Amino acid sequence: MASTALGGNPATLVGDLPAVGSPAPGYDLVGADFAQVTRTPGAGARTVLNIFPSVDTGVCAASVRRFNELAAGLPDTVVVCVSQDLPFALARFCGAEGIDDVVAASSFRSTFPTDYGVLLTSSAFEGLLARAVVVVDGTGTVVHTELVPEIGQEPDYDAAVAALA
Repeated sequence: MASTALGGNPATLVGDLPAVGSPAPGYDLVGADFAQVTRTPGAGARTVLNIFPSVDTGVCAASVRRFNELAAGLPDTVVVCVSQDLPFALARFCGAEGIDDVVAASSFRSTFPTDYGVLLTSSAFEGLLARAVVVVDGTGTVVHTELVPEIGQEPDYDAAVAALA
């Protein structure tokens, strides 16, 4: 079971991120427009999963903005920003911020949080997702993961992009 921290206090997760070299779990998320956002194991475009607690926090919003900037320069790659936020909140944020190069998706009615080991099981953020990045190649293999050690810290964007090279 992995752990991170929130404000310097330990926060545990339901499991672990998928291992580098392993097949990425499939997922069925809900987009900001309530359309399905899916990935079938073993197939599809390269994918960067930007996983975070809530778009209504400063660091989470900054990560969505930064990945939106990066997405335009990532050929054959889909960037999916995943949180437990409801689609209404994701649509409001993306509309207000002009976010249109990433896919905002909610895990509120899926097994994604446990399948990817990112569900926080302790701390004030219990029930939300930890801040993490998972990069999947076109064959569906996990090529990079990062569980940010402190939830208030931004992920390593350069490492995520480098994993796609």
